[in-house]
Amino acid sequence: MFEPSLRGTLTALALAACAALGACSSIDNSTRNFVGSLAPYKMEVVQGNFVSKEQVDALKPGMAREQVKDILGTSLLQDVFHADRWDYVFTMRRQGTEPQARKFTVFFKGDVMDHVEGDTMPSESEFVGLLAKSHPVKSVPLLEASEDRLKSFAAPVAPPATAAAAAAVPVTAYPPLEAPSAQ
Repeated sequence: MFEPSLRGTLTALALAACAALGACSSIDNSTRNFVGSLAPYKMEVVQGNFVSKEQVDALKPGMAREQVKDILGTSLLQDVFHADRWDYVFTMRRQGTEPQARKFTVFFKGDVMDHVEGDTMPSESEFVGLLAKSHPVKSVPLLEASEDRLKSFAAPVAPPATAAAAAAVPVTAYPPLEAPSAQ
């Protein structure tokens, strides 16, 4: 039915397919970590306005738009169709961490803040803690030197030059740049 060379090729292909399918089931966390270490660097992407819990706590109904802007900053989205609504959106994608996305909306009636809606915002210290988790803290080198350590870096002091030592230095004479002209 099949030629012997074609039968050998088909057998080899079938064995290779079985080996490939068997290898798929042996992927575990260590394999993923190894493959992840070979992946190229992914740049951090931080977009939007970070709004902290302290900022949200400072907002009170009845505040003017300018007061809200002083506390939260300019909103990321100001929709012309929803002039009485300011949206603050914050997203962050970092290598080795889950992407973060937070939304916060301020609603106005006229020029006065009515109410707010949105995600629960972390405090500034909680947010800094989230940032520090993805980057391991390395030991900080000692940035101060004691008096003894400064003395170890001091340059050796040369003895003062004497007149006899200055006279012992030969004066170097250089030949003329042009040959003397024969006159």
